[in-house]
Amino acid sequence: MFVHQSVLLEEAVGALAVRPDGVYVDCTVGGGGHSLRIAEQLGPKGLLIALDQDDAALEAAARRLAPYRDRVRLVKRNFRHLAAVLAEQGIRRVHGILFDLGVSSPQVDEAERGFSYRFDAPLDMRMDPELPLTAADLVNTWTEAELADLLWRYGEERFAKAIAREIVRTRTRKPIETTGELVEVVKRAIPAPARRTGPHPARRTFQALRIAVNDELGALREGLEAAVAHLAAGGRVAVISFHSLEDRICKQAFQEWSRGCVCPPGLPVCACGRKPLVRVLTKKPIVPSQEEVRRNPRARSAKLRIAERVGDATGGHTGERGNHG
Repeated sequence: MFVHQSVLLEEAVGALAVRPDGVYVDCTVGGGGHSLRIAEQLGPKGLLIALDQDDAALEAAARRLAPYRDRVRLVKRNFRHLAAVLAEQGIRRVHGILFDLGVSSPQVDEAERGFSYRFDAPLDMRMDPELPLTAADLVNTWTEAELADLLWRYGEERFAKAIAREIVRTRTRKPIETTGELVEVVKRAIPAPARRTGPHPARRTFQALRIAVNDELGALREGLEAAVAHLAAGGRVAVISFHSLEDRICKQAFQEWSRGCVCPPGLPVCACGRKPLVRVLTKKPIVPSQEEVRRNPRARSAKLRIAERVGDATGGHTGERGNHG
């Protein structure tokens, strides 16, 4: 069964300032926790579009959101295709968009999905089983230099070169096909003193491979661009991230969109005409309370950032019910 404990539930949904007749998007519906809280606040004229690329998540969300099926549309799609989804649904503007990033608890806990270093399972890591590339494909075909770069860039793994070297050495004898085999490779590559302290020695390697297999950072950039482009004036985007790479992308995007005039200092009148797209509502990210972390240890690294659209690409407010089908 797909059971996922939503992180920063009240803070994230509260950030959207849900109005009963508004149009909202949950880009990562998961088990439906955030979506349920949004749907509860919508009236008959409100609408929630809930996306996920995982069939099990969508099935769980459909059950949980059944009482609100008249105001919820579930769509199987990666949020990088948000613009296309909204076009297909006949929606021009929305009032709030939520991203809850990373891998869900059920995906980690289901051994056969290959996300976790705690179980021995096929080395898969695809959030959408229809994706062409698995983690095993990367581990067994990429060059040592490519693997080292991947582990450093996406895992911030300080032993990236040593791990990549050991992966290549191991696969010359036999392909690395399971999570358990990869864990043993990583352990051999990392010095014993480093293995005895801190988190699991394979955590960063698994993170890097998962991000690469699912192109998570590329998808996030595209999803955020689509989000800000489709927000109505006053609409909000809220992003929950779980590691520094995601948080950095979100922070930098919000900063860029909040900039106004970029003319050189000294010009008497603005010549660029640039106006801010958003107002950043979180100078520092919101983090879970100690109580939430106690209840759900996986929440400990979560960060929530929020921005509000201050202008509309069409020059008007066009997110009303009549514009969503």
